[in-house]
Amino acid sequence: MANRANVVVFASQKGGSGKTTLSGHIAVEAERAGDGPVALIDTDPQGSLAKWWNARTSATPAYARVSIGELEAGIRHLEKSGFKLIVIDTPPAVTESIAGVVRHADLVVVPTRPSPHDLRAVGPTVDIVESFSKPLVFVVNSATARARITGETAVALSQHGVVAPVTIHHRTDFAASMIDGRTVGEINEGSKSADEVSKLWRYLRARFVRNGIPLNGQDAVGDLAIAALTPGGGSADIFGDDDEDDNVPGLGELVLPGWNEDELPRPEAGTQSGWDGVDRRKGDNGPPRGVPDRRQPPRAVFGRRTAFVHRIAGEG
Repeated sequence: MANRANVVVFASQKGGSGKTTLSGHIAVEAERAGDGPVALIDTDPQGSLAKWWNARTSATPAYARVSIGELEAGIRHLEKSGFKLIVIDTPPAVTESIAGVVRHADLVVVPTRPSPHDLRAVGPTVDIVESFSKPLVFVVNSATARARITGETAVALSQHGVVAPVTIHHRTDFAASMIDGRTVGEINEGSKSADEVSKLWRYLRARFVRNGIPLNGQDAVGDLAIAALTPGGGSADIFGDDDEDDNVPGLGELVLPGWNEDELPRPEAGTQSGWDGVDRRKGDNGPPRGVPDRRQPPRAVFGRRTAFVHRIAGEG
């Protein structure tokens, strides 16, 4: 279907479930797999995904500044601009906000850590997704290799919906990659973490096809076969491989103030060209003409950038 974008929403009412990390990784992996162009939308007031994108120097994926109230118009705008996949990160613990995003989803991904607290938090998210009759996929995230609770979590989640046959294990390279706007696949394409992300995207991609939403004209049967039969991609992958750094805690995310924009940016009247609200990078040559540079210099990874904070707060 022409001008039709696939919308995947990462949602969970449990903070720290890994929505932001997986959103960024899946967006980049989809681009790497040739399933783009991909656009990111961050509806979390903390702005963690936007902060990660600011630190990137790669040309893709693009980032669209769209508030929850503008999602319908924003998605249509991105479709007309030629984007094939839209990845949306959501805020935690705000039912109304999550519902406002889920209603636009073609697929909802619920990352869940293998812990009793995360399992208890799943119910409200499932209720929201089911109220809109949206397809849902659980992803066991930040798991410890060969831990019994990882398998038990997958079994428990399967009582409430589909569980992805690929488990994302806890490794320090996920946290390290997010510091400077990259992904594990961009740092080390041959790593176990990169392999897990690649398999997860192939599976999610197959779910789109199964739901009748083809990506770049791919065949449904072929994609499902790849996802189901890839060595290591079945149920045995729940337990994964042994890694010496599985139990090392990850890095926390910094908080940036939220922002509200009344409408999508549009070209100024009387001009032949203007910014359409979507940041597209052709290379590391700075932002589009007339747009402030929002990228974070490497030397200030953990600091707030005054100019950026004032700009989104409307003070400068």
